[in-house]
Amino acid sequence: MTDPSLDAETLRLDRAHVFHSWSAQAGLNPLVIAGGAGCRLWDFSGREYLDFSSQLVNTNIGHQHPVVVAAIKEQADVLTTIAPATANLTRGRAAEAVLRHAPAGFSKVFFTNAGADAIENAIRMARQHTGRDKVISRYRSYHGNTGAAVVATGDWRRLANEYARGHVHVFGPYLYRSEFWATTAEEECERALHHLERVVQCEGPDDVAAILLESIPGTAGVIVPPPGYLAGVREIADRYEIVLILDEVMAGFGRTGDWFAHTVDGVVPDLITFAKGVNSGYVPAGGVIISDPIAATFDERVFPGGLTYSGHPLAMAAIVATIGAMEDEGIVENAAAIGHDVLGPGLVEITERHAVVGEARGRGVFWALELVADAETREPLPAAAMGALKKGLLDRGLVPFIADNRLHVVPPCIITPEETRHGLAIIDDALGSLA
Repeated sequence: MTDPSLDAETLRLDRAHVFHSWSAQAGLNPLVIAGGAGCRLWDFSGREYLDFSSQLVNTNIGHQHPVVVAAIKEQADVLTTIAPATANLTRGRAAEAVLRHAPAGFSKVFFTNAGADAIENAIRMARQHTGRDKVISRYRSYHGNTGAAVVATGDWRRLANEYARGHVHVFGPYLYRSEFWATTAEEECERALHHLERVVQCEGPDDVAAILLESIPGTAGVIVPPPGYLAGVREIADRYEIVLILDEVMAGFGRTGDWFAHTVDGVVPDLITFAKGVNSGYVPAGGVIISDPIAATFDERVFPGGLTYSGHPLAMAAIVATIGAMEDEGIVENAAAIGHDVLGPGLVEITERHAVVGEARGRGVFWALELVADAETREPLPAAAMGALKKGLLDRGLVPFIADNRLHVVPPCIITPEETRHGLAIIDDALGSLA
C-alpha cells in the first residue's frame, strides 16, 4: 500500500507517544518502515531500502520469510500461549532443533524472552553450580540491558546501571587498538590471556563463578579473536574450575557462516546463550544451552529462575521453522560463501580505496569498518562525520548499523551476491562523498 500520509502519521504518533531506547528523545527523527521482504524494506511512500543492518543484527533469515510466517500463523490457530510449567510439543521441538547444532554433551535448553535474560540466567546457573559469586567479562562487550547483563557489559551503558554485584572486567584481544603494546596477533593473544589469568588470580579463583565472553564481540566492533584465544580462555577456566559462558546472541545461528561462532576455534563452553538469529526476532525468544554437568546440578535442587513467557508457543514455532528453513535452504552456507567470496573481499577493496577506513574485519555476514580521522594516529572519526555517513547511506537507499566510529556491515544471511555488491557500491560511494 502506497500512501505518503501514513509516513507522516506514523512519525507523528511515534514522536508523541513512543519513548526510544538509548536516546535523548527531543532530537529523534526515526526512519519510518511500513513493510519488508527478504533483504529489503520500504516506507508508505514506496521508497525502498536495502537492509545492511539486519535491524539489530537479528533478522538472519531476512524479513517475512514465508515458511516462518506460516508457522507462526499455524501455531496461533492451535494455541497462542501456555505456561512454561506445562509440556508443549512445539517447545520440545524447538529445543530439539537448537540442540541439533550444539556441541556434544548438551541436552537441555532453558528458554527466555531475549538475549539479556539469557545472560541473566546463565550467570545464575554458574553461580548456583559453583557456589561462587564473581563474573569476569570484557570491557569491549555488550550483553544486554537487564540487571546483571548490563553490568557485565563493558561499554558506557553500564555506568548508569551498576547495581548488580560481583562483576569484574578485563581487556580482550583487539590488535588494532591493542592495550598490550602488541604488534602481532600472536603477541596480542598471549598477552590478553596472561592479563585474564592474572585478574582471575588477583580476584581469587575460589570466588570466580564464570568467565563470560561474546565469541565475537558484536556491538563492540566485530572483534574477531586471534587464533588460540578462546582455547586459552577454556584452559584458564578449566585450571581454576570456572564456568565458561559464551554469548552467541549476536554471532550465533548463521551470522558468521557457522551455526555458532565459537565452533571454528574447537572450543566447548559450559553454557551458551542465544537469541536474535534463532528465529530472526519474528517473535521474541532467547535461551541458554546447558551442558550436562550443569544441568545435573538442578536434578535434585530447585533452579531459582523462571519467566512467564519462557518457551512461548509462537516464539517456539518461529524457532522450529527458522532452523528448518536454514537447514533446508543452505542459509548458513550462503552466509559463509557471501563473506568469503563477495563481502569480505569487497570490504578489503573499500579499505584500500578510502583512507578514512582504518580496518575491515569480520566473518560470514558479520563485518565492521573502523573509521578514523587519521590513519596514522587511528583517531576515531568524530560523531558528526558518522552522522553524515549514516544520512548519506540512507539517502542512497541503504539501512546501516552504526556504532561509535564503526560501520557494521551485517546484512541478512540470505543476501545474494548481487544485493551484496549493490550494498558495497552504496557504501563505497557514501565514503567517497564523506571524504
